[in-house]
Amino acid sequence: MSMIRIAPEVHLVMDPDTAVVAEEREDSILYSMDPVFERMDKLDGIAEDLLNSLSPSKPLLNSWPGRENTSYMAGIYGNAFYGIVVGLAFSGLLALIIFIQRLIEGGM
Repeated sequence: MSMIRIAPEVHLVMDPDTAVVAEEREDSILYSMDPVFERMDKLDGIAEDLLNSLSPSKPLLNSWPGRENTSYMAGIYGNAFYGIVVGLAFSGLLALIIFIQRLIEGGM
């Protein structure tokens, strides 16, 4: 946000954002908000990345191109692995129970 000095000898300035011509005063201070806007844009990108991290099909900020579905596939493989492990453990436990029952009944 900068001011354009139209006539410095009569202290006329113009705001390029609003196109307002006004008198330049000594008692007012004007700060440039450009660095603040740059930081806000960076924070907006980080917030957008945080929201994208909740969806497995959207790309993350620091990921390589083409890795949009990585979280989705990792979830499928992880759940399949744990499903197989739990299924085998349950089947083994069931087989052990059946084997022990047959031993107790004397049917071996």
